[in-house]
Amino acid sequence: MKIAVVQTASTQDKAANRELLARLIAEAARDEPDLVVLPEAMMADFAVDGGSVGPLAEPLDGEFVSTLRKSAAEHGTAIVAGMFERSCDEARPYNTLLAVAADGELLGAYRKIHLYDAFGYRESDQLTPGDVAPVVVEIAGRKVGLMTCYDLRFPELSRALVDAGAEILAVPAAWVRGPLKEHHWTTLLTARAIENTCYVVAAAQNGKKYCGLSQIIDPQGIAIAAVGEADGHTTAEISADRLTRIRTQNPSLQNRRYTVAPR
Repeated sequence: MKIAVVQTASTQDKAANRELLARLIAEAARDEPDLVVLPEAMMADFAVDGGSVGPLAEPLDGEFVSTLRKSAAEHGTAIVAGMFERSCDEARPYNTLLAVAADGELLGAYRKIHLYDAFGYRESDQLTPGDVAPVVVEIAGRKVGLMTCYDLRFPELSRALVDAGAEILAVPAAWVRGPLKEHHWTTLLTARAIENTCYVVAAAQNGKKYCGLSQIIDPQGIAIAAVGEADGHTTAEISADRLTRIRTQNPSLQNRRYTVAPR
């Protein structure tokens, strides 16, 4: 399985973001990936200075999802990307990841569970949390678990996804820059790969607000592809044989003695 990870920054101009998304998917599709993973909030960037993203939110049959489905079918590749989805609270939509199949069909939607109420920011003022339930989709015969940005700081979610069959964790993000934040990003991505003996595919926004550093990490914690800070994409092959071999050498998932039920 070949995966492309795309790095860029969105704005609050939804039409411009859709054009950018379609162009970046087309560029990544030249490498013939089975899956293209884009960052969180690609439909529109987060509001600033206490503003609301509520007016920007769309339903799952809106223009943003239609663009994803059209691009997927046109280029024959599955796509994962982030949007703001309308909820029962008009002022506080969901922060949602969409997984679209290579034929344009919607595979699944994951509504971000852990809202970023940390480092002086309150995402819960703008957004509604999703239900506590792992979302795993099948792409090109492989199981892909979905998680978003701040979810990375909660290892129990990644473990729940792996317990649900995930071999790959897709982690779209808009990881805010700040003291030690880049260190946290790369360390936690590596930890989630090692502790779950799985691949981690991290697509982050970049620019002045966000750290970039998109990458693909193998089950031994090795970054096998990375973008850096600039706009662009990179690809890597996901090997089922390597995954099986590493899980045989390091059977930590089988050896664990302690589990915690979701709450």
